[in-house]
Amino acid sequence: MRFLVTGANGFIGRNLTLHLQEMGHEVLHFLRGDLESRLQEAVNEADGIFHLAGENRPVDPRAFEGVNAELTKKVCGVIAASGKRVPFLLASSTQAALDNPYGQSKRAAEVAVEGFVEKSGGAAAICRLPGVFGKWCRPNYNSVVATFCYNLANDLPIQINDPKAAVNLVYVDDVVRFFSTTMLDMCSGIRSGLLQLAASPVYSISLGDLAEQIRAFQNCRTTLVTELVGTGLTRSLYATYVSYLPKNKFVYDVPAYGDERGMFVEMLKTSDSGQFSFFTAHPGVTRGGHYHHTKTEKFLVIKGMARFGFRHMLTNETYEVITDGTKPQIVETVPGWTHDVTNIGDEEMIVMLWANEVFDRQKPDTYACKV
Repeated sequence: MRFLVTGANGFIGRNLTLHLQEMGHEVLHFLRGDLESRLQEAVNEADGIFHLAGENRPVDPRAFEGVNAELTKKVCGVIAASGKRVPFLLASSTQAALDNPYGQSKRAAEVAVEGFVEKSGGAAAICRLPGVFGKWCRPNYNSVVATFCYNLANDLPIQINDPKAAVNLVYVDDVVRFFSTTMLDMCSGIRSGLLQLAASPVYSISLGDLAEQIRAFQNCRTTLVTELVGTGLTRSLYATYVSYLPKNKFVYDVPAYGDERGMFVEMLKTSDSGQFSFFTAHPGVTRGGHYHHTKTEKFLVIKGMARFGFRHMLTNETYEVITDGTKPQIVETVPGWTHDVTNIGDEEMIVMLWANEVFDRQKPDTYACKV
């Protein structure tokens, strides 16, 4: 399908354009400075219209009305003049409920869409958004998340006037997926008439907690302890923070410990699910030779050939496993069995290692004992 995106070179517009193209759709643009004839051409070609263009921090507050309200009226007029019933989605703001110049202009844009639907009988969605954050948002402009992430990623100071002040946020990936799903539903006739919608999930967080979380992302490179970045707000904030890293910070060093046996490198630690490391061993070298009461480990040989030896601490029963990098196999250590690993090949052995807990020198739960 072919979709028109106004304001396509803005923050949400860039993300939406890429998302639509990934879905196999063609995207038409109407940008600031384009002639009205371009708008008419694009409307005639489009199967649906995303109206994202707007003004949020003009030098002259009168520009709010001129862009947010008047441009929306113009787009509605062009659609009506085309005679097409093309679905229309307006990106509005939660501030449309507030009595300020920006909010008033966004509400005026909503009224224009409401009138358009009433006269044309077409399908349109008004989506009120809180603060949107994510990659490609302009920092030090109108997004506190973008500002905090950019400044901290680039070792610049941030300013917080009221740490307890709360902000409501929605992630740009959630927004563009919501927008595209809504538009496709309107195009297919699943949804019609005037839709009053809100993107979700919406996250609420204080400015103090927001800054603290982003600072924690900085610290993980030195402590190696990752934040809980797999779900929810923390996942989205981490992706946003990383997107503002300068190119010279795409890489960072981690400690490496070497001796005559080989090398040991810790890669990543978690607060509650252990740590990831790797080690090497020269041919003929044996590493390990200890047992644990509670700690468990998973080993994966990714290069070379290894013999894992086990002996039960009470029965003296022994067992061994041979594995190598050509066949991925996890070898798991079991509490109460002393264990070691020997490089029985003729090349350097490389082994990945996960332990279920971060190593604590005060309570290592590791007791030397030969197999």
